[in-house]
Amino acid sequence: MINNITTFLILRLAIGASMFGHGLVRLPKLAKFSAWMTGSFEKSMIPTALVEPFSYALPVAEFLIGLLLILGLFTRVSLIGGGVVMILLIFGTAMIENWDAIPSQLIHAAFFAVLLNYVGTYNGYSLDKLIGK
Repeated sequence: MINNITTFLILRLAIGASMFGHGLVRLPKLAKFSAWMTGSFEKSMIPTALVEPFSYALPVAEFLIGLLLILGLFTRVSLIGGGVVMILLIFGTAMIENWDAIPSQLIHAAFFAVLLNYVGTYNGYSLDKLIGK
C-alpha cells in the first residue's frame, strides 16, 4: 500500500509541476501569450470572441490546478478541472490542425484520468489527507 501511495504522490507532483510550470511562465507575459494564441486561431472555425477570453483564463487555470495538485489540496476537483482543460486544449488543437501537440495533451489527460481513478484510495501524502477531506 505504501508503494501505491508513493506512486500516486509522484504522478500527482509530476502532472502538478507540468501544469504549474505552464501557467507560471505564461502569467507574466499574459497579453503576449493571448496575442499568440489568438493569432494561432485566426483561420480556425473557433471565433476570436471565444479564443481571446480562453487565452487569458488558460494560464490562470494551469497555474491554479498545478499549485493545488502540488499541495494535494482539493485534489479530486483539481484533477477533474485538469481533465476538462485538456479536453478543451485537444479540441482547439484539432481545430488548428496542430497534430504534433495532441500526443502531449493526451498524455496529460491520461494522467488526470488515472489519478482521478485512485484519488480516494492513494492520496495519502496531501493537504486533503491532513485536513480530513
